[in-house]
Amino acid sequence: MDRIIDAIDRSSSVPVSVQLRGALEFGIASGELPAGGRMPSVRALAARLGISPVTVSTVYAALREVGHTEGRVGSGTFVKSISVPGNQARLRELDMRIADLVELGRDCGLSPSELATRVSMAPSRPDMTMRLLIVGNFIEATEAYAAALRPLLAHGDTLSVATMDMLKEIAPGSVDLVISPRSLLKPARDHFADTPITGVTLIPDEATRVALASLATDAGVVGYSYFDTFVTLMKAGIRRFGPHLTELTMVVRGEPGAEEAIARADVLVYATGAEYLLEMLRPDQRAFEYRHTPDIHSVRKELLPTIEAYRTKILKKRRGNVENFRKQLV
Repeated sequence: MDRIIDAIDRSSSVPVSVQLRGALEFGIASGELPAGGRMPSVRALAARLGISPVTVSTVYAALREVGHTEGRVGSGTFVKSISVPGNQARLRELDMRIADLVELGRDCGLSPSELATRVSMAPSRPDMTMRLLIVGNFIEATEAYAAALRPLLAHGDTLSVATMDMLKEIAPGSVDLVISPRSLLKPARDHFADTPITGVTLIPDEATRVALASLATDAGVVGYSYFDTFVTLMKAGIRRFGPHLTELTMVVRGEPGAEEAIARADVLVYATGAEYLLEMLRPDQRAFEYRHTPDIHSVRKELLPTIEAYRTKILKKRRGNVENFRKQLV
């Protein structure tokens, strides 16, 4: 929380309320504020920042509205989990069916290891495959997210890609589950009102982390954000992986003085979508993109179990639709 709060810059042209929301979203999206973790009280956070409790309360309300946090009566505000909790009854049923399968395998002369091999090689049933969609702001970056996720998906599942500008071209009924960065959950839900949506945690990719760590301590670094709502998230990320940097200035597209700040910089760290800045740099200036990638630890712990939970729900729905159709024919 200290690093997140330190990312707020009172001299920035971006309002403190926007920075605070962005900083907290960064903490949640990057896993630094873990699911189930308690947020500081409104008054405590306002006191630490030296701002009005009304401002903090408004930001907290906005985070609750988009599903990042939840209020618990008498306990406070907590980071909301993006995963679907497992159904213990269904898991017990699964254990019983596995025991029956092991018994049947023995009757067929198969050892448990041989049975496990056959299970691992069994293809998914056609009616159990999932049509997944991942959304983002920029097509190239979103394609990279999808490329990182596809090897982890179950056999037969498909993962397509769309930017927020492309959503109007996608029929909601053509998708079983939408995957979205947590910062885009609300606009994604506005379009896919009847389609389940889950979030994915993003962190700076390895190339970005290595580049930040390799910068000289005294380098004059400018971070350039394409969106004003992203500037604090980006600053907190740069501070996280470049804690040794002593001179960091953040600017936002269209902000007065942005070009002058870039011209003075030794290094430009630019957000995805701002590649056009490279044309204005001098030969002696260094620049690299601040790019994200799915956090594999979070993907395995939260996203994949969520996909499986929705697979079960969707399979039940499909079977129910088939039964209803059969009854209508009778």
